[in-house]
Amino acid sequence: MKPIKSAEFIKSSAEVGECPAGDRPEYAFIGRSNVGKSSLINLLTNHSKLAKVSSKPGKTQLINHFLIDDSWYLVDLPGYGWAKVSKSQKASWKKMIAGYFETRENLTNVFVLIDSRLEPQRIDLEFVTSLGQAGMPITLVFTKVDKKGANKAQSNIAAFRKILKKEWEELPLHFITSTVTGQGKDDIIGYIREINEGIKE
Repeated sequence: MKPIKSAEFIKSSAEVGECPAGDRPEYAFIGRSNVGKSSLINLLTNHSKLAKVSSKPGKTQLINHFLIDDSWYLVDLPGYGWAKVSKSQKASWKKMIAGYFETRENLTNVFVLIDSRLEPQRIDLEFVTSLGQAGMPITLVFTKVDKKGANKAQSNIAAFRKILKKEWEELPLHFITSTVTGQGKDDIIGYIREINEGIKE
């Protein structure tokens, strides 16, 4: 599996209309606050400071586009379990994210990040289900599997998938990751490259 060679920050957009031209496949990463999204993006891109990592949840407040290997976009979206911000700010972020999902025709896949340390959370289940109902191509990424032991993480992941099975005919593909050990990195990059090759054909 070829690692990512270049990752370049292109721009941050407060509105969907400000995003770069949709001339390349686009892969969005989104998750609840403190799910480890920035750390995962930095792991995938081999760039320790590409996405801003913060001890305060809710650091990402704009739609951030990164150009990867001059061939596809990685998009860092604001979280959906918002940090302590005003109701108007929450409403603004929600509208921005909804607009992004509805209008970006080059959006190829949405990676939804879920904290494997936690038992299934309603907010995660509802968000994943809403994307599925909207017909969005989604992939689940369970993060932080190293934090509470593999057995606990696997138990939580199995429980999450079991709940989804009640409403889903076919479950979304999922990856298991750790930014400490690097687990899942090659699998996710390989998956994106596979999709991109399919688009070229």
